[in-house]
Amino acid sequence: MGEVTFICKRTVISTKPVEPGKFSPLSVLDRIMERNHVRIVLYYSLPTRRRPGELTKMLRESISEALSAYPRASGRLVRTPEGHWTVKCNDAGVRMVEAKVDGTVQEWLHNVDREKELMLVHWEEIFHKPYFWSTFYAQITEFECGGVAIGLSCSHMLSDPISATALIKAWADTTLGGHTAPSPVFRPLPTRPQQAANTPTNPSSIDHYKSATEGGACTPPPTSTITLHFSQDAVARCVAAAGPHSTPFDALAALLWTRISKIRGAGPAWPELSICFDARSVLGLESGFFGSCMVFKKVAGLSEDVAGAAAAVREAAAGMDGDGVMEVIEWLERERGGDPVRMDGGNVLCMNLESVGVYGAVFEGNAAPLRAACYVEPVGVAGQLVIMPAAHPGGRVVAVTLPEDEARKLLEDAWVELEGIGPCIVMGLTKK
Repeated sequence: MGEVTFICKRTVISTKPVEPGKFSPLSVLDRIMERNHVRIVLYYSLPTRRRPGELTKMLRESISEALSAYPRASGRLVRTPEGHWTVKCNDAGVRMVEAKVDGTVQEWLHNVDREKELMLVHWEEIFHKPYFWSTFYAQITEFECGGVAIGLSCSHMLSDPISATALIKAWADTTLGGHTAPSPVFRPLPTRPQQAANTPTNPSSIDHYKSATEGGACTPPPTSTITLHFSQDAVARCVAAAGPHSTPFDALAALLWTRISKIRGAGPAWPELSICFDARSVLGLESGFFGSCMVFKKVAGLSEDVAGAAAAVREAAAGMDGDGVMEVIEWLERERGGDPVRMDGGNVLCMNLESVGVYGAVFEGNAAPLRAACYVEPVGVAGQLVIMPAAHPGGRVVAVTLPEDEARKLLEDAWVELEGIGPCIVMGLTKK
């Protein structure tokens, strides 16, 4: 497989300057994600063949225009008088990395592993002088024999995967010209009357966050990421096995959790599960709300069979309605002040990215992404599942990150008792 050759790193600024003195405050859901970052990679096979570097130049110019609507992305972090992070919208720009790979994008996808894939989406941890640290990085990697990879990474304090994907789509729409995505919405989270805030109705909604605040950040063992593709038919069979009223997310979360439980066996290694989902809808926010709006819920009452586990996941998600999410927000403000927490809470974390619009980011003609990958890091000690749409309608892609030995056992799992549900492995273990 071709090696990645890095050409340069530069700063790209918006074509439209922001008015002086503008700030973009961060909500409590933003600030608790300080320790985490998002990395997204989209792969394309574009119909037009160009001279080397021509496509990169075009994309570099179009992202400058797209950034005009995203002042938060090109700003820099500063502290408020209260000590909280906020974004000074000073047009400092995003860092852009340009790279190339010999071979085709199809050859790359046939052999890619986690280590190689992360070379297509540059990221740097926070600099000791945050004011000079870019919170967003874009990377354009041209495949010399056809295709391109678009990478975007950012601090989770400024954007969750939903918003990051919206920025990529705006970039794509600007490149195409004509119709553009709706403008992003920057506004505070909703609030409730004080009386409602003082009378919690769903105490279990904060169980995950209580465990997430215990102790400091933990160093996980060496992990591996494998990516599984479930066809539309496999998803339908899994939903049927999960029982009435199940969704693809419920069913796949339960399926993978039961397989991981089987690998770990009973005892202290027995995994607990937390789920993570986009709360924009239940909070009554616009779909274009920009920032971090992912909330977490610990799943109670898990059983070893798929149907029972799916029912527990479904019940946990149902308990996080508007009031449940508001109780989380209020508790975090009151008890934590927005201080960062451990995203995983010590549990296997299953992220629902069903609403991420990755395949709507079309940079040329009708060339939708061949494949998309999303990493939310660092991964906790128990492991992580990321469930998102597949390129083909009705299918799903699940990225599974586990300790290396468990990932290997999951790949060796015969899935024999799950007739018709077995996935296709689209990214396996790192070749040593």
